[in-house]
Amino acid sequence: FTVPATVEETWEAFNDIASVGECFPGAQVTEVDGDTFKGTVKVKLGPIALVYSGTGTFIEKDEQARTMKIEAKGKDKRGNGTAGAVVTLTMSEAGSGTDNEVLTDLNITGKPAQFGRGVIQDVSDKLLGQFVGCLEQRLGPPAAADSPRSDDAAGQASPEASDEAETPVTTAMSSAPRPDLAPPPHQDSIDLGSTVLPAIAKAYWKQGVV
Repeated sequence: FTVPATVEETWEAFNDIASVGECFPGAQVTEVDGDTFKGTVKVKLGPIALVYSGTGTFIEKDEQARTMKIEAKGKDKRGNGTAGAVVTLTMSEAGSGTDNEVLTDLNITGKPAQFGRGVIQDVSDKLLGQFVGCLEQRLGPPAAADSPRSDDAAGQASPEASDEAETPVTTAMSSAPRPDLAPPPHQDSIDLGSTVLPAIAKAYWKQGVV
């Protein structure tokens, strides 16, 4: 994925794990100590609520190569499963933005594992999309503010000059972010019911028809 920020800004943002964690649905970073952090991830699976509690560590950081590797592991507090991942992130310049390649080696056990590799991949893609949307809002340039001078000019303009006076006001308003394009707010938990069902339908609709 690509974010609208320089490589330096993106590198700095990912090193602030507490801030980056706020962009991931259901995640909460509770403690940071150097390159090690602790946190939780809440997952809803129908009536079942899973709370994974665990730790993560930056096991590799190469600022020159713009590469970092994170190892994270956790388990559900009620013993319904475990999760572990090694995530490798590589950054590269892309014009005025930054390309980010994420490679994840994920291992899960317990109830979520029953959905299989294909469905979990679709769910991962959707969660990554929400994460990127939040990250773009944090790293992107601030929206231009409306100009009070344009509003005053529009209010004081004569009828003959009304068309010209409205132009800067329209331009200023159009630069504001559209509500329908804003990334979703941070979710308290990952709702696997609403996330998984579309993925299951996509993967198994042929068998369902048969």
